[in-house]
Amino acid sequence: MKTHEQSTAAGPDADAAGQPAADRPAATGRGAATGGVAADGAAADGTIGVTTEGLPSWLDPVVHAARTVQPDQLSSFLPPESGAGRQSAVLVLFGEGERGPELLLMERSGSLRSHAGQPSFPGGSLDPEDGDQATTGPLRAALREAREETGLDPQGVQIFGVLPRLYIPVSGFVVTPVLGWWRSPSPVGVVDPGETARVFTVPVADLTDPANRATAVHPSGHSGPAFLVESALVWGFTAGVIDRILHFAGWERPWDPARQVPLDWRA
Repeated sequence: MKTHEQSTAAGPDADAAGQPAADRPAATGRGAATGGVAADGAAADGTIGVTTEGLPSWLDPVVHAARTVQPDQLSSFLPPESGAGRQSAVLVLFGEGERGPELLLMERSGSLRSHAGQPSFPGGSLDPEDGDQATTGPLRAALREAREETGLDPQGVQIFGVLPRLYIPVSGFVVTPVLGWWRSPSPVGVVDPGETARVFTVPVADLTDPANRATAVHPSGHSGPAFLVESALVWGFTAGVIDRILHFAGWERPWDPARQVPLDWRA
């Protein structure tokens, strides 16, 4: 995603914030699509919607978390009341691999001017063609960006929830995390080497393993959760979202926040 990454974890060191559940782009409901649109992530005719119909049972805790989590449980920073901020979205895509549930991530190209080599969710800014930013715009943007960055086929994705909007003050981005189930997996990989270095999946079991968890500390004083997985250090915005999902889904295992991983000024 093309934003400045910071932690979304609640507390004084966080740089992102949520929006009340009533103001989310779409509401989830078991067996029902949103607003009369299609149940699948993206149908061939371009319709799009949110549904929990047919999800694997292991995703039930994530569905519950998406329905009930409050903005201040994700962050202490709220989007500006003025409505200012660049609207964007990320796709938090759950699949099922050889080792069980997993998440799709990508690593930014090492040649980029900012956050080179940093892992992230697929995502980016809303384009005019994505539509209404208050309804299905973020859903379309998340799927479109995922296709452009990883080659993902959006028709194989079922959107099942939307988290409160998060704010990143340092860059002015308002980010909507869109939750998806990789119902019909498709091949993924680097589309543009100038933007993406690699595309990979991470087993949820590795993300919950205390041996893979730490606190990332930036020289500026910012700190937040981090994950050392798949030969990568996942930190900032992406790690904050993962951390909160694991926590509110009840998947988190006790880990040592005192274990620190220092970052440098280039991060």
